[in-house]
Amino acid sequence: MSQQGRTAPAAMGSRSVVRAYLAISGLFTLSASVIWGVNTLFLLDAGLDIFEVFVANAAFTVGMVLFEVPTGVVADTSGRRRSFLWSAAILLLGTLGYVSISAYGGGLVLFVIASIGLGLGFSFYSGAVEAWLVDALKATGYERQLDDVFARGAMVSGTAMLVGSVAGGVLGGLDLTWPFLVRALLLAAVFVVGWLTMRDLGFTPRTTTLAAMPREMKRVVDASITHGWRSRPVRLLMIVSIFQGAFMMWAFYAWQPYFLELLGDGAVWVAGGVSALIALSMIAGNSLVEFFTRFCGRRTTLLIASTAVLAAGAVGVGLVSSFWPAVVLLLVAIGAAGVTGPVQQAYLHEVVPSSERATVISSVSLVSSAGGIGGQLGLGYLARAQSVPAGYAAGGLLMLLALPSLVVLRRRRERADVIVGRKAGKQGPCAAQGLPQVSTIDATPRQPTTVA
Repeated sequence: MSQQGRTAPAAMGSRSVVRAYLAISGLFTLSASVIWGVNTLFLLDAGLDIFEVFVANAAFTVGMVLFEVPTGVVADTSGRRRSFLWSAAILLLGTLGYVSISAYGGGLVLFVIASIGLGLGFSFYSGAVEAWLVDALKATGYERQLDDVFARGAMVSGTAMLVGSVAGGVLGGLDLTWPFLVRALLLAAVFVVGWLTMRDLGFTPRTTTLAAMPREMKRVVDASITHGWRSRPVRLLMIVSIFQGAFMMWAFYAWQPYFLELLGDGAVWVAGGVSALIALSMIAGNSLVEFFTRFCGRRTTLLIASTAVLAAGAVGVGLVSSFWPAVVLLLVAIGAAGVTGPVQQAYLHEVVPSSERATVISSVSLVSSAGGIGGQLGLGYLARAQSVPAGYAAGGLLMLLALPSLVVLRRRRERADVIVGRKAGKQGPCAAQGLPQVSTIDATPRQPTTVA
C-alpha cells in the first residue's frame, strides 16, 4: 500500500469522510441545479423546438454512455479523487460552451456537441464519489448502515437543489444566461473543495498509460459483466434502471414549458418555484427512508411500493388539465423517487465487491443512461407529435414495467434485501424474518450471486 494509504485513515476519520461527502454532494448539486429549472426554457429561447431540446438532452446522455467505461478506468486506476476533479473541470468548460453557443446563434448541432462534452463530465462523476465514500468509510471503521448516509447525502443534495432552483429561477427572470454563468462559478468552487477534502482512503491508486487503456477498458468491461450483468441481483436492478432512466431523464425537464402553459403565465420565476417544490419533495422522500425502515426490514418492499407510486403520479400528471393538480401529482412522483434512490444505492453496494465498486456502479449508470436516450427521444417526439401530457401518461405506464424485475428480486431473498438497523422491520408485518442477517458494511468484499 502507498504511504498515502497507510497514513490517511489516521488523519481522517469516518465523521470527516461523511462531512466531506455531504459538502461535495451539496455543492455539486447546487452548481448543477442552478440551471435545472430553466434549461428547457434556455434551449427554447436559443431557437430549438421541444423535440430538438430533447435531442440535445439525449446527446448529453449519449456522452455519458460513450465515456462511462473509459472514465470508470480512470476512477479504478488513477483514483476516485482524480475522476471527480476531471468532472468538475470539464463541466465548467461545457457550461461556458452552452453560453457561447447561445450568444453566437449556434443551432442544434453545436448544442449536441456541447451536450456530449457535458456527458463526459458527468461520466467522470458517476460512481466515483459513491465508491470513494464507501471505501473511505470501510477504511475508517464505519459500522452504521449505508442507507442513512446515502439518505443524508440525498437530503443535502435536495436542499442544495432547493436553493439552486430558486436562485436559478430568479436569475433566469433577469436573463436566461445568468444561471449558466453562476453555475460555472460554482463548479470552480466544487473543484477547489474536492481538491482540498477528498483523499483515496481504502483504495490505492495505480498508474496506467494511454497505450494500456484498451486493456484496462477490457478489464472494466469484463468486471462489469462478471460482477454486474452476471450477478442476477445487479442485473435485475439494471433492468429496473432502464425504465427509471427512460422516464425520469425526460420528465425532469418536460414540465417546464407545460406547467407555464397550464398557468397561463410566462414568468420564469414560476419555473424556479416549481423546481424548489420538486427539491422539497425529493428531500421528503429521502427523509422517509429511515421512517419506513422502522416498519419494514426489506429493501424490495420499499422499492416496489415507491415505484408503483411514481408510476401512478406520472400518469396522473398526464391526465389532469390544470396547474396545481399537475404540480401536486408530479411532487408525489418525485417524492417516491426520493425513497427509491437511497434504498437502491444501498442494495447495490451490498452486493458489489469493493475492488470493482466504481466500475459496477458506473455500469448501472450506463444502463440507466441508455434507457434515458430512448426515453428522451421517444417521449420527446411524442410530446411534439401529440402533447407533453401524453408523454407523462406513457412514461408512467412505462415505469410499471420495472415492477416484475423487483418482484423477482424480492423472491430471491438476498442478504442485501435486509435493512440493518436498531428498529429496522421490528414494528411492522413486512419485517425481514427468516432472511439471513448481514453487517452494514462488511469489511470483506462478498461475491455476488451469479447465474451458472
